[in-house]
Amino acid sequence: MNQPGLPGRALCSGATWETPPRALSIAGSDSAGGAGMHADLRAFLTCGVHGMTAVTAVTVQDSLGVKSFVEIPAETVAAQIEAVTSDIGVDAAKTGMLASASIIRAVAKACHQAGIGRDAAAPFVVDPVAASMHGDPLLHADALDALRDELFPMATLVTPNLDEVRLLTGVDVRTRDQLADAARAVHALGPQWTLIKSGHLTEDPECVDLLFDGTEFYELPGARFDTPHTHGGGDTMASAITSALARGASVLDAVRFGKRFVQRAVAHSYPLGAGVGPVSTFWRVSTKPI
Repeated sequence: MNQPGLPGRALCSGATWETPPRALSIAGSDSAGGAGMHADLRAFLTCGVHGMTAVTAVTVQDSLGVKSFVEIPAETVAAQIEAVTSDIGVDAAKTGMLASASIIRAVAKACHQAGIGRDAAAPFVVDPVAASMHGDPLLHADALDALRDELFPMATLVTPNLDEVRLLTGVDVRTRDQLADAARAVHALGPQWTLIKSGHLTEDPECVDLLFDGTEFYELPGARFDTPHTHGGGDTMASAITSALARGASVLDAVRFGKRFVQRAVAHSYPLGAGVGPVSTFWRVSTKPI
């Protein structure tokens, strides 16, 4: 693990605490607090890791959708990554909304220099966020090539949903039997592992995701919940996986943990505002009055 300097310690009531594993979210904000880096930080905390951020964009959104967003300059995104990794260190990192080709190229370079990637000390989870769950675009068209060419080859794991699979590869998955075709097509773009999320196969009574390492397929079955409140589900799953990797889990074990984690989060989702509410990590913490 990348640990510059001496391990940090914190004092509380006379006790000495070891610094927890450190995870980095490279993602956009969500002013409604349901997705993006906000969902990542909630998952990091409840999975027992210290969360850090490199903000790529500031979105204006509510429960009804994304109204607009402003990109952070690419050099500022890269500077955030360099600042936290050089001082604090990082045990695993993930991406979310990256917005533009220039930001993607800056992220790829900064992560390589920080020792983040499939062949580096810190595993790298790439969640290729292209649009919000309402269909609002979060990625410029020219950024798809940058994702494929720059980030996928350095990823430990990529986690596309079926809409993102179609945008990236042209493979249009309509049934569970086609998930393997999608996994092969995405894996051909260079990541070490590929996780195809099947939440959009709403006709399937189960939600069966498929993990592929280039040789073996691993099915991850799960219940499908009758709720519209699934905002931030993909971010939460990817950040739970990242947390497990930061704690030293294998990719297979980390993905299995992430699947279980997001299933519980969907089961505990709640309404918020006039639109779609978020999945919830509150089941990991006490909600009783202090």
